[in-house]
Amino acid sequence: MTQKRGETLNLIPSMQQLQLFQALRSLGIVFWLSLPLIGLVFWLGSGFVGDRILSRSNLTKKYLLADTQSARQIMKRIVAIKVEILPEKGISRVNVKTNNSVLTRIVFEFPITDISKLETALSQELGLPRDRVKELIVESNDK
Repeated sequence: MTQKRGETLNLIPSMQQLQLFQALRSLGIVFWLSLPLIGLVFWLGSGFVGDRILSRSNLTKKYLLADTQSARQIMKRIVAIKVEILPEKGISRVNVKTNNSVLTRIVFEFPITDISKLETALSQELGLPRDRVKELIVESNDK
C-alpha cells in the first residue's frame, strides 16, 4: 500500500466498528451462526442413519406356536359330526360339535362328495381314528 503524504494508516478500528462488534457479540452471533451448521450435521446424520435402517433386510423369523395339546383335547371332546353333501356344488360342509366351553362348533368345507373319502379327510383333519369319525357322522341332505 502506498501512502500519500498527510494520510495516516487507519489500522485502529473506529469507535463505530467496536460498538457494532459489541452489539453483535451481545446478540450471541456465535450461537446464531453455529445453528445452521448444527442443523446441517443433524440432517446429514439422520439421513445416514435412516438409510442404514431402511436398507437393512428384515429377515427376522417369527413363528406362531400353537398349543397342540389343547387342540388334541378339543378333538377328543367331539360330540357329533354333521355332514351336508352338496353334489351340485361339488363340496361337503361339515359341522363338528364339541362339548368344550371355548370352542363349541368347528365348520369345515371339503371339495369331496364321496362319503368314504370325506371320512378319511375328516379323520386326518381332526386327528381321530376313522372308525370314531364314522360313529360320529350324521348325514344331512337338507337344503
